[in-house]
Amino acid sequence: MRRAKIFLLLGLCAVFAAFFLFDLDRYFNLEFLKSAQRSFQAYYHTYPARTIVIYFVIYMVMVALSVPGAAVMTLAGGALFGLPLGVVLVSFASSIGALFAFWVSRYLLRDWVRNRFGKNLETVDAGMRKDGPFYLFVLRLAPVFPFFLINLTMGLTSIRAWTFYWVSQVGMLAGTVVYVNAGTQLGRIDSLRGILSANLLGALVLLGLFPLAVRKLLQRFRSQQVYKKWRKPGTFDRNLIVIGGGSAGLVAAYTAAAARAKVTLIEGRKMGGDCLNYGCVPSKSLIHSSRLLKQAAKTGNLTIGGKDADSQFKAAMAHVRRAIHTIEPHDSAERYTKLGVDVILGHANLISPWEVEVGGRRLTARSIILATGAEPFVPPIPGLHDAGFYTSDTIWSLSELPKRLVILGGGPLGCELAQAFARLGSQVTQVERGERLMAREDPDVSQLVAASMKNDGVNVLTGHQALRCERDGDARRLVVEQGGVEQAVEFDVLLCAVGRAARISGFGLEELGIPLTPRKTIQVNEYLQTIYPNIYACGDAASQYQFTHTAADQAWHACMNALFGGIWKFRTDYALVPWATFTDPEVARAGLSEAEAKEQGIAFEVTRFDLRELDRAVTDETVTGFIKVLTAPGKDRILGVTIVGEHAGDLIAEYVLAMKNGLGLNKILQTMHIYPTLAEANKLVAGEWRRAHLSQRLLGWAARYHDRRRR
Repeated sequence: MRRAKIFLLLGLCAVFAAFFLFDLDRYFNLEFLKSAQRSFQAYYHTYPARTIVIYFVIYMVMVALSVPGAAVMTLAGGALFGLPLGVVLVSFASSIGALFAFWVSRYLLRDWVRNRFGKNLETVDAGMRKDGPFYLFVLRLAPVFPFFLINLTMGLTSIRAWTFYWVSQVGMLAGTVVYVNAGTQLGRIDSLRGILSANLLGALVLLGLFPLAVRKLLQRFRSQQVYKKWRKPGTFDRNLIVIGGGSAGLVAAYTAAAARAKVTLIEGRKMGGDCLNYGCVPSKSLIHSSRLLKQAAKTGNLTIGGKDADSQFKAAMAHVRRAIHTIEPHDSAERYTKLGVDVILGHANLISPWEVEVGGRRLTARSIILATGAEPFVPPIPGLHDAGFYTSDTIWSLSELPKRLVILGGGPLGCELAQAFARLGSQVTQVERGERLMAREDPDVSQLVAASMKNDGVNVLTGHQALRCERDGDARRLVVEQGGVEQAVEFDVLLCAVGRAARISGFGLEELGIPLTPRKTIQVNEYLQTIYPNIYACGDAASQYQFTHTAADQAWHACMNALFGGIWKFRTDYALVPWATFTDPEVARAGLSEAEAKEQGIAFEVTRFDLRELDRAVTDETVTGFIKVLTAPGKDRILGVTIVGEHAGDLIAEYVLAMKNGLGLNKILQTMHIYPTLAEANKLVAGEWRRAHLSQRLLGWAARYHDRRRR
């Protein structure tokens, strides 16, 4: 396949070069056409069918090869065949030739472009699937765009060949008629520029934009149709109502207040939401305590799981409560009230697209943002409720260290808590039905994390399906199965950590008919609008990425669109979403993993640096881990980064900045990093890439140069 592409490309280049080398372009200019017009007409009258076939083939080949002269050939069509036949011949010859150029571009260049630009083309493809025919029609109708460039560019997109053909046929018809008609009056034409006046060109452009304008009007009409059964208030109490006081809701309310809008924030549970009260803050506080305990155990100052384990656990949980208490004021109703936000504590219910009921009051707003968050998903395991269980929301109520803890789920949260509780002294068994932990990461990452957890005493059961819970008096057990063999795992505490589901019930979404995605999140468009253009959703309730930082980013976009969408809209962008799992070692990633790149057919190279080669990692005894960077073949452009090691979540920031701003590994290599730090590893991995891509020929020349300098 590769050889065939090379031969085809060389053949096309040879033909293109021959066109100019043999000065064939002299036959495709206005002067030659006018001088030879009578000869051509005489030949046509003698051999009409042959002339039509020759003309058609030459025109089609010229367009397919993208050589200049199509405009002159179109004039020739009018001069030779008249308006009706000339239009038919030119229309089909140009469209078929454009289709061949389209196919050649797709065959030769599409894979290379996709391998080079990867996910950047996803947005283009999405736009083409949605409005591709309209965009192509506008481009075809307005002769200001070079047609050969349109042919080649469209071949790189996902538009279907048949769609490309018929839209081109229709779109080029108006311009074809203009040029062929001009050809019938060839003697009056002094230059090609005189064919299209500014007024005619403007009319063609407006004609091309007309379908898009109609489409936009239809979309606006359909969006207004959803409001038919609702009565819109004449005036509004406020500009914006935000439902939910978690990470997304707080950012939305803060942004609106900063923009001097009148905003009301409604929270029915605890200000700060899941992140402050049940997620990020308590889990990272517990991880911190367990890590300190591990470090103390390594120095021999204490042991894990000894007689002081309960007191150590109580101290750890006290630290969790202190951390929450310290951060609470940042997310409090008092703080946001001072910022200009009207904060109401109570349950919100949508009454109409502009009305919210809370505590018996009805509030109206021009726009509403749903930031209702998520809640732990509880799997339908027989006997689970009878045996009793905890979730990531309720586990923080424990006052005593569980002697035997079973954790369902091998994702990030399950791994973090399994390792933390094991270090605090629990006998932890982690059950994951998949073949490995942390399935979203590459296998080498999962293996390293699993090995570290097993070293901390976690009994990891991958490939095990939870069948049922059994209770016999005080004895409780989880029955799991692998390969048809059942096994009973006894526990004192069972923690369900198998994921979180969007919190969507009880807010009036069903009554308003707001649709959900297959993942049971609120369905939104690229501007975070629901089926009602004035109702937005963001955060865990609407996102496939359940991270605090993505919730904050979405909240900003939702707020800006809600307040200023009539002037300018802001699209969400998920091309680069970093995340971290705070196990020991930490795991952080941005961009593509190896598995994702292979799955998407994106070519890549891997550069890996082991932390045991880093001086600071040696001094800190944190040599477990590595940095793995995916780059485009032969280029330093970063496609993805995975870091496993101490402070991976902090180290990844440099790569996120580089990828966001199009900076490659060479720029990181040229940046001075402090020694000795963990961040120096980022420069060292860039150095590994550089050494692997040094030109041996240049090195040979350098060696000979230095040899001569010594003589």
